[in-house]
Amino acid sequence: MIIDILSREHRNIERLLNVLEHELDIFDHAGRPDYEVIGSIIAYFEVYTELYHHRQEDLIFAKLRLRDPAAAAKMGDLAREHQKGSDRLHRVAHAVANVRAGGEIPRENVDAVIRDFLAHERRHIMMEDRDFFPAAVKALTPQDWADIGATLSPHKDPLFSDATEARFDVLRAHIMELEKEAEAERH
Repeated sequence: MIIDILSREHRNIERLLNVLEHELDIFDHAGRPDYEVIGSIIAYFEVYTELYHHRQEDLIFAKLRLRDPAAAAKMGDLAREHQKGSDRLHRVAHAVANVRAGGEIPRENVDAVIRDFLAHERRHIMMEDRDFFPAAVKALTPQDWADIGATLSPHKDPLFSDATEARFDVLRAHIMELEKEAEAERH
């Protein structure tokens, strides 16, 4: 089901947010984060979440507005929320580009921009998982799901599927390394 795919994508996005936060912690302690990893995270959000993931959610939300306007109203304007997330991502990309170019930008400003992005993305995912997805599952008909499925691109996740893209290899390896370290710390 489409919702299962979107939920899995949310778990994967959370993994990326954790990696970004890890790199930000290094930056905050005057260390040098892995800018290639950060750049890959930004690229992933630009490529996959903005072009595919959010488009799918927007299609589902449009159907939800037709089937259960009251439930949709509780969520506000999902497309606008996605646009705000995109705007925050562009601020992150700009801040990181300035740091990499040697620009005079206070570390606390970079930290604030990235932490704002992290917090909003996490809240957004939590709202969708808690409110939006269950409302859609309850309200949409099998035909609605078929209609949505017919309009979706067959494009697969370039980082977490069997159709990975080489430009995300470093990020994938970094995620695995951090998760292995976290697992070792738990034992």
